[in-house]
Amino acid sequence: MSTDNKEQLEHLENIGSPNSIQEVNDLDSIENTDTGKYSWLVSITAAIGGMLFGYDTGIISAVLIYLHQDLGKTLTSQEKELITSITSGGAFLGAIFAGTTADRYGRKVAIYVGCVLFILGAIIQAASFSVAQMTVGRVVVGFGVGSAAMIIPLYIAEVSPAKYRGRMIGLDNMSITGGQLLSYGIGAAFAHVSGGWRYMVGGGALPAILLGALLPFCPESPRQLIYHGKSEEAAVVIRRIFPNGTEEQVQDKIRNITYHVNEAKSLNAGKSGWWVFKQLYVKPANFRALVSACGLMAISQLSGFNSLMYYSPLLFSLVGFSNPVAVGTVIAGTNFIFTWVNLMLVDRAGRRRILLCTVPFMGLALIVAAVCFKYIPINHDLTLASTEIGWPAIVVLVSMVIFVGFYSSGIGNTAWLSSEFFPMEVRAMGTMMLTMTCWGSNIIVASTFLTQMENTTPSGAFGFYAAICILGWVCIYFCYPEVKNMTLEDIRQVFQHGFGVQKAREMQKEMKLTKNSVNTEAITKA
Repeated sequence: MSTDNKEQLEHLENIGSPNSIQEVNDLDSIENTDTGKYSWLVSITAAIGGMLFGYDTGIISAVLIYLHQDLGKTLTSQEKELITSITSGGAFLGAIFAGTTADRYGRKVAIYVGCVLFILGAIIQAASFSVAQMTVGRVVVGFGVGSAAMIIPLYIAEVSPAKYRGRMIGLDNMSITGGQLLSYGIGAAFAHVSGGWRYMVGGGALPAILLGALLPFCPESPRQLIYHGKSEEAAVVIRRIFPNGTEEQVQDKIRNITYHVNEAKSLNAGKSGWWVFKQLYVKPANFRALVSACGLMAISQLSGFNSLMYYSPLLFSLVGFSNPVAVGTVIAGTNFIFTWVNLMLVDRAGRRRILLCTVPFMGLALIVAAVCFKYIPINHDLTLASTEIGWPAIVVLVSMVIFVGFYSSGIGNTAWLSSEFFPMEVRAMGTMMLTMTCWGSNIIVASTFLTQMENTTPSGAFGFYAAICILGWVCIYFCYPEVKNMTLEDIRQVFQHGFGVQKAREMQKEMKLTKNSVNTEAITKA
């Protein structure tokens, strides 16, 4: 440890851990200053990685329609499920890699690895002539997507001012939905081109190349720099994030982060990665944070949203639409537009309020779709008994648009903010578990959707997803605290008190009173 760091630690030991909101605000007053464009530019650049996730999720739906016999045979439902879901399996492994290396090598390394693997996987897919080759390409892409998807929200959270953190992480979600919309547009553009699906999957390498080219201009997160003893470099980054802060405020911010970093390092000193991982489960506060974060992520995936992203052209051809890819674009467009709604509201209305208002309408839309499927003549093998499009098919489309609108403005994007719940000593591992929950749930949905439709009928499948939404609302009400405008160092106090719903409410009130007091004092001095 450097002499500067020792002095900072001794100072913090003298004042003690910042236990009250007032003490935290004394060290984090820089958060109340106006921020510049720098943190937004860094977040926008990192968010390009979200496009890897979104593009792959969306493009496979069009690819499945236009593969025909290009892989040497007509694919069965099980082979389609394999090609679709195996990417989630690769992403599951990629999340583990990123989670176990993020603290040792920094946040940016995992993003670089994700870019390289996505480019390689896109090339393998585009050159595939068999199911086996395509499967290998999908696994490689998945590994890259999982690595980037795990680390990017964490990285953005650590370079964002507290008051904009929700919106800045939301940029990653915007990029995901933008990638999905782009993939549908490309799918439609190459629909009638011979072997057009090869251009579709190969085009996925472009955002990875762009991100890899821009990433050298982005800094490592201040918390990681301090973690590795680079306090001066961290100060430079903080000055760029808060250009209107005084030097005293910059040093206070450094001291606050240093206190928590050294606390985390002392807890993890000489310990194995397995020991750090276990702290998520053996420490009650960490475990409650894990349950809240991963529970919300599981609900977001098991509600069936990605069944629409992966299979919407197949689904809409099933109900009789002659141009299912174009109809699927409506779903992707809705997803993109309503992600903007979440981006605008998440730091104003708050995460919890948005979730409690949107999840019930998701369930209602799925119930309507389940009922309407009863009136559509679908055979047991998921073929349409009649080519006529009636009112039930139109209502199914409308209900899916409503479902996606409420999903995107609520849980679909808010679930990724939950990396902010974890204290620094387990943040990488916690975010790894969050991402693994995403991909594990994704595997379940992607690998069972068509089979579930065949065995339980479309009505049964969508009724099941509606039940997940209802159960999810109950879990959110009791287990998901509001942490808007809190610093990452504040949030660690929330889960010391059960699931922190009441504690977070009290902290929000205290923060509001403190802010009003500061504003009144400033006006009086003026």
